[in-house]
Amino acid sequence: MAYSHTDLKKGVAIELDGAPHLVLESSHMATGRGGAVMRTKLKNLATGAIFDRSFRASDKLDSADLSRSTMQYLYSDDDAHYFMDQATYEQIGLNHDVVGELAQYLVGEAKVIVLQFNDKPIGIDIGNNVVLTVTQTEPGVKGDTATTALKPAVTETGLEVMVPLFINEGDVIKVDTRDGRYLERHK
Repeated sequence: MAYSHTDLKKGVAIELDGAPHLVLESSHMATGRGGAVMRTKLKNLATGAIFDRSFRASDKLDSADLSRSTMQYLYSDDDAHYFMDQATYEQIGLNHDVVGELAQYLVGEAKVIVLQFNDKPIGIDIGNNVVLTVTQTEPGVKGDTATTALKPAVTETGLEVMVPLFINEGDVIKVDTRDGRYLERHK
């Protein structure tokens, strides 16, 4: 499927220079005599690089042939992170560079989407937030609920998150996977 520059909306996957790219942002710019331009922020799904690029009306872009498989996270070792396909029960190992920083959000039996380009795994999608258990933090003090002060906390995956003072060890919290920010205490 071919895209024109007006089809480049957030979330669209295109093939550019032989690699899959995801449109993170787009804005339509009408220039005087030069014609309309679509300014985009793209993420190379193979390398993780993020960059800006503009496309003109004459540019035709191909859809990236991405396949998505729902898989369950099993475990990690020194070599890879292992996942099981929910439909076929086939297990695959993804290198640390494929999973990248998202490894710090992986907890046992988590459901993830494994992205594949030309039948080769290129990354995972774990959603915008995850629920993690706090394993280490300073104890909260009674009355510390109405302040915006933060303290460091370590989660079950080893991720360090700044949390409000009322969060204690054993609490379950929701964390934003895009920036590692505390969102809320999970019930």
